[in-house]
Amino acid sequence: MNKSVFQSPVYNIIAVPVEKIRANAYNPNVTMPPEIKLLELSIWEDGYTMPCVCYHIEDEDIYELVDGYHRYRVMLTSKRVYEREKGLLPVSVIRKSLAERMASTIRHNRARGVHKIELMSKLVGDLCKSGMSDAWIRRNLGMDKDELLRLKQISGLAELFADKEFSLAKTFPF
Repeated sequence: MNKSVFQSPVYNIIAVPVEKIRANAYNPNVTMPPEIKLLELSIWEDGYTMPCVCYHIEDEDIYELVDGYHRYRVMLTSKRVYEREKGLLPVSVIRKSLAERMASTIRHNRARGVHKIELMSKLVGDLCKSGMSDAWIRRNLGMDKDELLRLKQISGLAELFADKEFSLAKTFPF
C-alpha cells in the first residue's frame, strides 16, 4: 500500500442495512448486560457516534464485522433504535486479510482502556456539585446504587452526602 495516498477508512462512512452485516467468528470480547443497556441508552441519547468497522465480502455482498459487534447488536435488539436509524448502521470498511482483521479486532478491543477509579470518583463528585441527582448520575453513567455510593466514598467529599439521611440498620442495647 502506498503510504502517500493512504486515506483512513473513517473518511468514507457508508450506511449499510443491518441485515447485510454479520458478526465475525473470532471476536473474544464480551460485554455484560448492564453495559449493553448503557450502550443502548448512549446510542438512543447520542446516536451512533462511532461507525462499526467491517470487511466487505464482495461475492456475498455481506459486511463482516471487525469492530462494533455490540453497536450492531443494539441495532438488532432495540426496536426504537432500529426504527429511528431506519435499519442502517454506519460502517467504515477496511480491506485486509483475515489474519490482519483478527489482529485489528483485538487492537480495537484492547485499545479502549478502562476507567481509573480516582478519575471516576472525581467525575461523580463534579456531577453532584453541579446539581445532578443520584438518579440522573446512575441512569446516565450506567451505575447501580452501590457503585455510586463507593465512588462518592472514595472521593472523600462529605458534601456529596449532605442531602442524604443515614441511620443504623439495627439498634444495639449498649
